[in-house]
Amino acid sequence: MSLTSAVVPPVEAARPSRVGEVAELALRVLGGVISVVAAVLTAALEVLFATVRIGGALIGVSVLMAVVGNLALSWFAQRAVGARWALALPSIAWFAAMVVAAGGTTEGDVLLSSRNWVGITTIFVGVTVFTVIAFRMVLRPRR
Repeated sequence: MSLTSAVVPPVEAARPSRVGEVAELALRVLGGVISVVAAVLTAALEVLFATVRIGGALIGVSVLMAVVGNLALSWFAQRAVGARWALALPSIAWFAAMVVAAGGTTEGDVLLSSRNWVGITTIFVGVTVFTVIAFRMVLRPRR
């Protein structure tokens, strides 16, 4: 009997083990949690930098941070969770943190004042970044 005439049984596709499936799910959940925590942290940093001044003039560094940070958060959430809807995780967390920062306390303390153009612009630009990414994601065909 030659090697070419020997019948080779079909090879079954390797099925992932139950442990591998659980580990992958745990990593995806962890990625979602990290994206939410990172969104709150970037929002806090943007609020802190909203009042940065050079020579008495506001410089708007937090607006740039909102653009770059929200782009990175969107990319990370979608890659880490592996689903399109994961964009909602950092966007909702970021916006909620900004709403809390813009709201006042009973004593009248406000982190983002309505008289600070950088704070208002940061919120507007940050929400716009998430909205544009979500719109482009809806238009993109599924893979």
